This record gives sequence, structure tokens and C-alpha cells, in this order.
Amino acid sequence: MDDSNKGKLILDLHKLHTTDLGIMRIKRNLSLDIDDVVNWCREKIQSPNVVIIRTGKNWYVSIDDCKITINAYSHTIITAHKIKKK
Repeated sequence: MDDSNKGKLILDLHKLHTTDLGIMRIKRNLSLDIDDVVNWCREKIQSPNVVIIRTGKNWYVSIDDCKITINAYSHTIITAHKIKKK
């Protein structure tokens, strides 16, 4: 993991947000039954085993069995998916 990537995203966690459609998409894709999806993502990003990679305009956060996609400029959580086990 590139610690500079992790550090940049961690410093801007307070800016993290998503849209109403984003909330619905993330809940559906991850089968979540929670109200505060943004806070759930913040907690995942701060996990010790998190892997954060920046590719182009997006951050890709892998933790546990999910991958969260965040726009690096607007800090919008775009989507999240379960990682298929091989």
C-alpha cells in the first residue's frame, strides 16, 4: 500500500459524501442494512488492513470483502462492490 495515498484520503475523510442514488446503490451492492452509509465507509477507510490505491480520478479502497470507489476531486463515494473470492 502507498502510505501517501492513504494519508491524503484519511486527511479528507470529513469531505466524504455521496448522493441519494449512491446510498441506494451501495446498500444494494453490499447488502447493508444501515442508515449512515458515509460513516460506514469512513470507518472502513480507517481500518488498519485497508488498501487504498489512486488510479486516475478515483480512489479504490479495498477492505474485508468490499471495494469502495471514491472520486478523488469531489470526495464523492461513487459505488461499492463485494469482492468476489477466487
